[in-house]
Amino acid sequence: MRTKQLLPLAMLVILAACSKDEPHDPVLNEDPSTFAEIGSLDIGETGAAEISAYDPATKRLFVVHNDEADKINKIDVIDFADPSKMTVIKSITPNSGAVNSLSVSNGKLAAAIEALDKQQPGKVTVYNTSDYTEIKTIPTGALPDMITFSPDGKYILTANEGEPSADYMNDPVGSVSLISVNDNYSVVNIDFSGFASQQPALALKGLRVFGPHASFAQDMEPEYITISPDSKTAWVTLQENNAIAKIDITTKTATDIFPLGFKDYNVDANAVDLSDKDGGVSFKKWPVKSMYQPDAIAVLQNGAVPYLFTVNEGDVREYDGFEEAKRIKSISLDPTAFPNAADLQKDEQLGRLNITTTLGDANGDGLYETLYSFGARSFSVWNGNTGAMVFDSKNELEVKTNAAGYYDDGRSDDKGVEPEGVALGLVGNKNIAFIGMERADAVAVYDVSNPTAPVYLQLLKSGDAPEGVLFVAAKDSPTKKSLLIVSSEDDGVIKVYSPKTL
Repeated sequence: MRTKQLLPLAMLVILAACSKDEPHDPVLNEDPSTFAEIGSLDIGETGAAEISAYDPATKRLFVVHNDEADKINKIDVIDFADPSKMTVIKSITPNSGAVNSLSVSNGKLAAAIEALDKQQPGKVTVYNTSDYTEIKTIPTGALPDMITFSPDGKYILTANEGEPSADYMNDPVGSVSLISVNDNYSVVNIDFSGFASQQPALALKGLRVFGPHASFAQDMEPEYITISPDSKTAWVTLQENNAIAKIDITTKTATDIFPLGFKDYNVDANAVDLSDKDGGVSFKKWPVKSMYQPDAIAVLQNGAVPYLFTVNEGDVREYDGFEEAKRIKSISLDPTAFPNAADLQKDEQLGRLNITTTLGDANGDGLYETLYSFGARSFSVWNGNTGAMVFDSKNELEVKTNAAGYYDDGRSDDKGVEPEGVALGLVGNKNIAFIGMERADAVAVYDVSNPTAPVYLQLLKSGDAPEGVLFVAAKDSPTKKSLLIVSSEDDGVIKVYSPKTL
């Protein structure tokens, strides 16, 4: 019988020290520039995969499934224990109305549901994520279009867009519903009527208030919400109004509106392709400004500064009773401002570009001396305390997608790549931003460890028209690695991506 040979104590100490120096946690060594697809699931046709929410306790993914052709509106429940083998295991159907958005926290699934008559108050229904039983239904403002839990799980907030009726005769007040989970889901609807007296000053900075016969509060249309890590402050995009509103959750009041101003396409860094009839993609300077009009928003706290990341999709009011957009070839240009108007109005130049008719004719003589298009075709970073811009991606999203062969020249005359979704997450030791682009069918990945100077890392091919961009941290992930979940509304496809380790 052989005797075990014991290592000297000194050698054991050396080995222990070496083991501490060697990487032992693969999550810390995730490379955020190496995200690759690890799973995909097709759950339907157009509209079938919109917004997603993940529950780490049950390892289930909840997805808004909205198929207008088949008159389907439900929440699909997906077994997400193995993202490479996703399967739909159940569907939840609301009693009435259409589900627009979902959020999960502490075993609760909250769904934002619009009324059958969209101008009437909507509701939030809260379900148990383990057995899908209803916990509570809470009334909200009109057309709750986005929903989110606060990080501490104590509040549910909805962005109630309050869209007008087709004839624009019924325009509900835009609002934010703030629901206190621990107070039996009591709700306070916060509107923006208190800023009406500031309208002239805010308009000079780029706020748009332009709906026919609409009051200030009616014209505000909340789109998307993000909440500070301490759950005390919320920021809300007012997309059509070209602004961000700030809300104090503790006092349940709106405290600020930050107009976002306008982007200048007449500088080299912002060069864009503004025609779909110019024979290809060509990025040039043009005498055009554009409204930022952000859709989604996310916050990254860095010291005392909350940095707000917005994706500047752009949006147009198009109703039977009011349409604001016209092509430049269909309007009259001021000859002093545009001495070359005849050339500019050709289809291969600016003639096809859609602009708003609510701005640009300052003296009301019917001649436009300034041209304002929709959306900035970029993502931006703003100081959440002051509303000041600290970064804009300029034309990089379009340049990168064009180089990859993803740019759709057919959208050049409209809103370009249409950045629509954004998610932030810690990958390895770096803060990363994921930017979903509806018309490029792609997600751009950026290192935002320095939020004032984001660095492009890679481009991921998504499904058709990515609507939901969701990050799952490694600690919550079923694979124990960071995950990016992208749900695309035009083909009903959900794709899952994960990074490699160094």
